[in-house]
Amino acid sequence: MAGRGRPRAFDRDEALRKALGVFWERGYQATSMSDLTAAMGINSPSIYAAYGSKEKLFKEAVTLYTATEGRYTRRALDEQPTAREAVTVMLQENAAAYADPATPAGCLTVLAAPIPVRETSSVAVHLARMRAEVRDLIRQRVDRGIKDGDVRPDADAPAIALFYSAVLNGLSIQSRDGVALPGLQRTVDGAMAAWDTLAAPAVSSASASVASVAEPTGGTFGEPEG
Repeated sequence: MAGRGRPRAFDRDEALRKALGVFWERGYQATSMSDLTAAMGINSPSIYAAYGSKEKLFKEAVTLYTATEGRYTRRALDEQPTAREAVTVMLQENAAAYADPATPAGCLTVLAAPIPVRETSSVAVHLARMRAEVRDLIRQRVDRGIKDGDVRPDADAPAIALFYSAVLNGLSIQSRDGVALPGLQRTVDGAMAAWDTLAAPAVSSASASVASVAEPTGGTFGEPEG
């Protein structure tokens, strides 16, 4: 028979997943310890013993989110063959995830602590740093596109990264505001319509010559040079 006062055993990983759901739905500041104990099925002393503090629990939940629900961005940027396809898939897959009725709407790292008030300052700074890392991943992918030739050489990679990370964050807010997936997809389409202006390589002179030959104006060809 277990001794009186012995801590109840629990699945730490499963409890963390439940905590993630609460933080994702309510945000960091609005989530109380009583919310967490109810969702996780353990008492406050067990939470502090296992995770250290509410803030440490939240940061661990964010790490879990990044490795699972937040995987779409890195995967798209790593796996797609061109920068344009990478950014398109990144936006499309995140939009679908934000609108998934099986999970809270939007992105945890965008919505959980958007304003660094005193009670959430370190958490807000942590999330801002994570969002900056996403911007840098996009910039790196655009730089890679410049090297590969699918982005024009004079493209402003930092500016492009700022723009598309703003679109990504905006999709999260739109989703939390109730915009359904078709609306999010139209936002993605509109954002990608700007790609040609921002990044598409210019048509080469050789390609222009081929097009000119393919569509003659009706005149006769000159004699070949001797």
